[in-house]
Amino acid sequence: MSIAWSKKGIILIASILTMGLLLGSLIYAMQKPVTIEVDGKLIKSRVLFAGTVGSILDKNEIKLEGKDIVEPSLDSGAKKNMVITVTRAFNVKVLADGVSREIYTTPITIKEAIALAGFNLGDKDIVKTLPVTTVVPQQEIEVIRVTEKEISEDQEMPYQVERTTDATLEMGLSRTLQAGKNGIARNTLRVTYYNGQEAKRTLVKMETLVQPEKKVVAMGNITSVSRGGERLDFREARYMQATAYTYTGYRTATGQDPAVGMIAVDPQVIPLGSKLYIEGYGYALAADTGGAVKGNIIDLFMEEYTQCVNWGRRNVKVYILP
Repeated sequence: MSIAWSKKGIILIASILTMGLLLGSLIYAMQKPVTIEVDGKLIKSRVLFAGTVGSILDKNEIKLEGKDIVEPSLDSGAKKNMVITVTRAFNVKVLADGVSREIYTTPITIKEAIALAGFNLGDKDIVKTLPVTTVVPQQEIEVIRVTEKEISEDQEMPYQVERTTDATLEMGLSRTLQAGKNGIARNTLRVTYYNGQEAKRTLVKMETLVQPEKKVVAMGNITSVSRGGERLDFREARYMQATAYTYTGYRTATGQDPAVGMIAVDPQVIPLGSKLYIEGYGYALAADTGGAVKGNIIDLFMEEYTQCVNWGRRNVKVYILP
């Protein structure tokens, strides 16, 4: 009798285990596999019957902040092979008009972020930020306000110089036949400002208000003249200012004792050793220099102090000889 009951007990236990196994398999089969995408991770999970997205997140201890976005929505029913995406909100800083504002948002476009911060974006405004399609955590966006205005400015138009030949004038000398006169042009400019500071200027148009008048200069080409009944051949002539000096107790810059016919020059204008003819003085040699002899100034040596005083300072025509 005990043996019979033992067989019955074994059969009962086996049946219970089998039923449990079948029930467990049925329950597992009835669970729906889902995937959760959050914080850059994929979490695999399974849910029973009429579970919701919210319950799935709770089961996996996924907490949501105020502006986090869940897709599908929290009250959506669970479906087989459902993918639940949790998009976290983050801080973005927007600077414009001298004001800095922080927004808390999920990924949106740059323009949307600017609008969310309460700023308007003008057609010509420049946005300075990262080269991304949607905003990323801790991103800074700077709006550079661009404004333009047109201004007018007048400027001189330089005159041109026309040169002609004068057969009555020595080589090196010139005569102005017609004085030049600058014209006036009016430029219309587009000035671009970045945040109120001038950034660039663009020429829109230019108009001539006053035409320039050219200057006409006659250039001498004579290289031979008559002086004192003699023919004087020269390389060029020029007008210079002449002073006079007498004995100083020193030799000339070329090491010679000073004598009539020697003059002091600026070597940058007339090289030392040059032979000259000076009207009112005669033939001369560039043999000396002087501290006050600069540019178109020459200093003529004379024997007597009174001669120097009488000469004074005068403009003379100087011929530079070959």
